[in-house]
Amino acid sequence: MRFTKMHGCGNDYIYINCFEEQAADPERLAVAVSDRHFGVGADGLVLICPSDTADFKMRMFNADGSEGKMCGNAARCVAKYVYDFGMTQKDVIALETLAGIKRIQLHAKNGKMAAATVDMGAPLLRPEEIPARAEQLEGLTAIVGQHLGLPDDNDLDVTCVSMGNPHCVAFVEDTEAFPLETVGPLIERHAWFPERVNAEFVRVIGRTELQMRVWERGSGETWACGTGACASAVACVLNGRCDKDADITVHLRGGDLVIRWDSARDTVLMTGPAAFVCRGELLLEQAAR
Repeated sequence: MRFTKMHGCGNDYIYINCFEEQAADPERLAVAVSDRHFGVGADGLVLICPSDTADFKMRMFNADGSEGKMCGNAARCVAKYVYDFGMTQKDVIALETLAGIKRIQLHAKNGKMAAATVDMGAPLLRPEEIPARAEQLEGLTAIVGQHLGLPDDNDLDVTCVSMGNPHCVAFVEDTEAFPLETVGPLIERHAWFPERVNAEFVRVIGRTELQMRVWERGSGETWACGTGACASAVACVLNGRCDKDADITVHLRGGDLVIRWDSARDTVLMTGPAAFVCRGELLLEQAAR
């Protein structure tokens, strides 16, 4: 099976062109190819598929084989793949995902996609939309600055946002020194979140500048998360730390994304790069072990 490895700000996935290849048992395949010692090495697997309702369809699987609804970095990479390999000549494409159809504006340079802006849609804030369930959340229209009880004196106040997948955002003074490897798994599997949750840890540098680290459900720490950057910017606005309609630069371990919560259309726009790493062939009998 032929594959392409790509990354968006260091958030790397293995991409399979399902117009040409058949990816049977993608859950198991995702686990095999994501292993950084015995596989190709990635944060997960992405299938680029035909769609009956959009230009293309994206299915993405985390490193543990669980299927995710949406990934902003992967969406940009899919856009670059289909444009650079001549599968489309459109400047705007519609991409079907489990979180709905996302429209992507391609920014081309010298015949190749240099960056893309993904219309991520409106953030979902109600606890049942995230989803998050707890007695203290009953009657709330949004989870903003709510105390999240954690063991071992790791208590945090959090803001929760769904960008097609669930996010729990906490503000910290120092993202680099923060014990993400310890606290991330505790939040991912906290009793509030029946479907688990992605955890973002954010330092506010200024009203248009953030630094963020992310613990992604099913994958652990990744170098970037597009939906997480969107959720973090929304959380900053909800907590009065940033403004709507401002371009907010989010510094991630793998690079920068620019996020804008457009009040006129109540949608979140994410702009960032995508890059190829390598192409090759998977030996499926090895991946199946």
